[in-house]
Amino acid sequence: MADLKFPGRVSRLQESLRRKKASAFLVTHPGNRRYLSGYTPPDHSIGESSGMLLIPAKGSPYLLTDSRFSLQAGQEAEGFTVQLYDKGLVACLRKMLSGLGIKSLGFEGDYLLHSSYMRLEKMTRKLKVKMVQLDGLVQRQRVVKTEGEIEKIRASVRLNEEVFQSIYKRIQPGMTEREVALAVEREMMDKGADSSSFETIAAFGRNAAKPHAVPSPGRILEKNEIVLIDMGLVLEGYCSDMTRTFTMGSPDKTFLNRLRVVRRAQKAALQAIRDGVVCREVDMAARRVIREAGYGSYFGHALGHGVGLEVHEDPRLSAKSRRKLRTGMIVTVEPGIYLPEWGGIRLEDMVVVHDDGCEILNTDTTFLDL
Repeated sequence: MADLKFPGRVSRLQESLRRKKASAFLVTHPGNRRYLSGYTPPDHSIGESSGMLLIPAKGSPYLLTDSRFSLQAGQEAEGFTVQLYDKGLVACLRKMLSGLGIKSLGFEGDYLLHSSYMRLEKMTRKLKVKMVQLDGLVQRQRVVKTEGEIEKIRASVRLNEEVFQSIYKRIQPGMTEREVALAVEREMMDKGADSSSFETIAAFGRNAAKPHAVPSPGRILEKNEIVLIDMGLVLEGYCSDMTRTFTMGSPDKTFLNRLRVVRRAQKAALQAIRDGVVCREVDMAARRVIREAGYGSYFGHALGHGVGLEVHEDPRLSAKSRRKLRTGMIVTVEPGIYLPEWGGIRLEDMVVVHDDGCEILNTDTTFLDL
């Protein structure tokens, strides 16, 4: 697992800081914090952090946190000096920036509250330290996965499918959407997952037309209805994400025809994925199939997204993205059709990009090729 060692990740970031002539970088995004340090506590919210990293362009990195996390920080953040901010973060940073001779401080503008920025900007202005917004520095490192990361994601996908198969066999008419969603998440915990990677979606009938439906405690499953389950779990920090759509009973011709359109769209996208292909071209490959079948206006969301320490990461397989895929990226491929008066179908698998194609991580074939 040498490719998962954190000092190498920090060194790469420091090289980027030196190229950008930034003296140090403040890491506030929880996924980036874990990626660089191995420090695992989540944030309760963007306004209640479990810690921040201060990475000088040269020298040893620091983990700033409070007494609640001091023991865990010392155990997990190998190579980091743990600095407690018992008098508040701003006071701690004021002392550290002065002591380290920092002249410019990079920050993550996409994960820092405006109120926090204003307090930091006021403090750094007095110290004559320039605040520099440097978005995406760590995300650019994270987007291509190492072999060690890919293996962790494979394990997460395998366990996610095991959970799905266990629940799929137990779904019966009379169950509510919320009962199914809760059963999925309980099974995840029972089988050893860290957590779910997002709130499980279980949608029946017309509710399946809502791509991010919220499971209802009052929506009861009827015989022969559509069931859409979108689920993912976290295992050793890494996420999985999968969607299957099926019927509780024998599918009718309308369902089968629409399912086959979505599956053809997914296959077209899978065939388009390889190193060097522009993300929008993959999205368009799937969207073209759905449009030609007459459902173009019923597929509104992007085709997919990256997955790693977070369930939604770069890159995005969207019609707007001109980014090129690179070997080692992991993305979802999840076309769908959503008709408000009928319901919806979405099929989602995860793949690893390779030089000459892609590796499909999922092996579950439930209702894929009927």
